[in-house]
Amino acid sequence: MMIKILFCAFLLLCAVSLERLFGNRSFADEKLTVREPTVAGQFYPGQADELRRMVDKFLAEATVPQLPGEVVALIAPHAGYVYSGKVAAYSYALLKGRKFDRVVVIAPSHFEEFPFNSVYSGDAYATPLGNIPVDKEFASRLAKSGNFIQLSTRGHAPAQQQGEHALEVQLPFLQCTIGEFKLVPIVMGDQDYEIERALGVALAKMVKGTSTLIVASSDLSHYHTYDEASRMDHKTLKAIEEWDYLSLSQNFERRVWEACGGGPIVATMIAAERLGARQAKMLMYANTGDVTGDHSRVVGYGAVALLKSEKRSAELEPMSLSQKEEDALIALAKKSVETAVRDRKLYEPSASDFSTLQQERGVFVTLTEKGNLRGCIGLIAAEKPLFLAVRDAATSAALEDPRFSPVTAQELPSLEYEISVLTPFHRVLDVKDVRVGRDGLLMVRGSNRGLLLPQVPTEFGWDRRTFLDETCLKAGLPPQAWQDESTDIFAFSALVFNERESPGPDQRPTNTKGLSEPGSPRP
Repeated sequence: MMIKILFCAFLLLCAVSLERLFGNRSFADEKLTVREPTVAGQFYPGQADELRRMVDKFLAEATVPQLPGEVVALIAPHAGYVYSGKVAAYSYALLKGRKFDRVVVIAPSHFEEFPFNSVYSGDAYATPLGNIPVDKEFASRLAKSGNFIQLSTRGHAPAQQQGEHALEVQLPFLQCTIGEFKLVPIVMGDQDYEIERALGVALAKMVKGTSTLIVASSDLSHYHTYDEASRMDHKTLKAIEEWDYLSLSQNFERRVWEACGGGPIVATMIAAERLGARQAKMLMYANTGDVTGDHSRVVGYGAVALLKSEKRSAELEPMSLSQKEEDALIALAKKSVETAVRDRKLYEPSASDFSTLQQERGVFVTLTEKGNLRGCIGLIAAEKPLFLAVRDAATSAALEDPRFSPVTAQELPSLEYEISVLTPFHRVLDVKDVRVGRDGLLMVRGSNRGLLLPQVPTEFGWDRRTFLDETCLKAGLPPQAWQDESTDIFAFSALVFNERESPGPDQRPTNTKGLSEPGSPRP
């Protein structure tokens, strides 16, 4: 009996000694995989007190606006705090006094590419302010939700002797505002719509009904002049505010717009939408020129909040054009086709002649001859000024529609022109909201895409269900594919006009069932 007592006393003495040596950490804790900070002392102060003072100062200077809804997600920049910290603080200042059990941070990979969303497989992320535990149970379930999501250290561990900063720099702001939380760190190794959608949909399913915040880490344009960067960045921010993440994804992928975290932004918007967010509120915009005074090569930064709301940021209302502007665009379409057919070159219009038609819009140009379709091609994404989009769509409709031979010079006098100017794209949340005669549809599943303009179902006398079926067929999908959760349905409206009259969005063209876009023709 005495031996047992002495042995227990020995074990207790060992435990006390270990506690004094290691604090409250257990042997298991000694084996934790911790992602150590890699840019502390570079992108932000490496000392805890100095770091907290800097972040608190940024937060104190940020104005917190009255918001029309509850915060579901944030977009914040990820550069060195000297340059982007003041902008980031406008997003994080909204979190003061709030608590979240879990924060999902989605960041891009700057130094290596991989074809999936990398959810950190370790135990914690560290900053000078302390360790943040990874929600490993959540991370594991998330990684099992699809082929484009994996548990991994890719994008988290240093690559090419460089550590990824885009996720790390968000963490001190979170530590200074909401305190303790579990982290789900995700780095996107590639950015296309399938990968963005897979992450967004999976996150929405898993965090619904929980106390979870989602943060997208992204800077905007890089190394343009101050004025050029501001113009480009406000196009991106406007598309976010219009809740058109499809055009964002397309323009980021084609590098028409710039945001190194474009994929995280789109994935976050997809998740937030499924969690009830409908509005985006831009909180602050600035670029490095505002800090350094050097306007020659700047990097842009934006802070945005995604909010729960019953209504979207922008409804599907077609833009309005004057009769003079419509006539000018019809004349431009004709001149573009005639130049391409007769001279075999691209028409170069003077931008000064179209000073009021600079807004980026998607557009389709339809050519008919004696009432029959002769060509129809368009630009879905709002990627260039309207007058140039009309020029390019008209030229492609005449020469590149794969269903027809190129237009000949002999046909030019008999061609009739119609232009459809598209609104931003909004995902259809309930097919009962689709209105025949008002809405056009774009069906998306994986690489399959098909679009029909608003006037098409009216011309053919389709009801809503037939319209949905036919758009699926246009995308190369089975007719009922719109009922599958893997299919996204996007609606849009259009301002439709031709050279004879301009009655507005309900104008009915002749025989436009088969519509194409450059690069993805459908028979």
